[in-house]
Amino acid sequence: MSNATRILLWTDTPEPFLKAIDAAGLSGKVRAEALSRKDTPSDEQCANMDAMFTMAAPAGLLPRMTKLRWVQAATAGVEGWLAMPDLPANLTLTCARGTHRQSMPENIIGAIMHTAKPFGAIEEDQKSSKWTRRLFAPLFGRTLGILGLGAIGQDVARIASALNMRVIGTKRSPTPLPHVAEVLSPERTNDVLAQSDFVLLLLPATAATDNFMNAERLAHMKPTAWLLNFGRGHIIDDAALIAATTSKQIAGAILDVFRTEPLPTSHPFWTTPGITVLPHIGGPQPNRDDIVAQLLTDNLTRFVNNQPLREVVDRAAGY
Repeated sequence: MSNATRILLWTDTPEPFLKAIDAAGLSGKVRAEALSRKDTPSDEQCANMDAMFTMAAPAGLLPRMTKLRWVQAATAGVEGWLAMPDLPANLTLTCARGTHRQSMPENIIGAIMHTAKPFGAIEEDQKSSKWTRRLFAPLFGRTLGILGLGAIGQDVARIASALNMRVIGTKRSPTPLPHVAEVLSPERTNDVLAQSDFVLLLLPATAATDNFMNAERLAHMKPTAWLLNFGRGHIIDDAALIAATTSKQIAGAILDVFRTEPLPTSHPFWTTPGITVLPHIGGPQPNRDDIVAQLLTDNLTRFVNNQPLREVVDRAAGY
């Protein structure tokens, strides 16, 4: 295997990836080496790896990996990679975009249900043997506005439409999509905010989306509307959201992503009425490594055959 493509699996759970590489029939073409995240690639590995799969890389490492041509990031978000001052210009970076499609749409719909169906309050009533009949607001006819109609957003739209919700949203290229009544350009975000009973944020973290949901945009939402952020924590102006929920300018918010994770215990999101903090549970699931492994092996097959890779990061766009 002297001419085999060498890939470093820099992960604490290499088994699904090694198994997938073997199942894909790549064992004769690829030499995969596993390395725990607590360890650092050796000088020999830095000098000879063609590809690498990892969550992140410390400053100073990538310039030492002189043969490295491709990195498969283990996550969909790549803002940390793109912020690296020493990210080689000629290095192909691919992300794990789309690997949350089994779990995240369901969890987003669950969050919407949580706002309309008071099962939590009923469970609290049960603790004190309290019989309180509560009204379950129907989702029928309600409008879901999705900012960022990518793969996940389109899956959410499909499920929401099956619940007889009206779905609208924004997309950088506003072409018609199944299950979406209106696809608008990002410049018409305020139109989406004004119409929506639920606003779902699925935008990437870029310079253009930092503090995107600021006081001005929050003011366009209905006072009965809920904000749900399953995109990136940097999208929201934290202080503006706290002010909007505290003053009842909006009904409330369910947040799954934050600027700093874990969310510091001193952060006011924990205690602000109307804000529900989720511990970044939107995407992870028990078999996600197997799903990511299929993407890795697909790209690895393409890589050894000199074919275009999937989910290549557009550095200019930021995702």
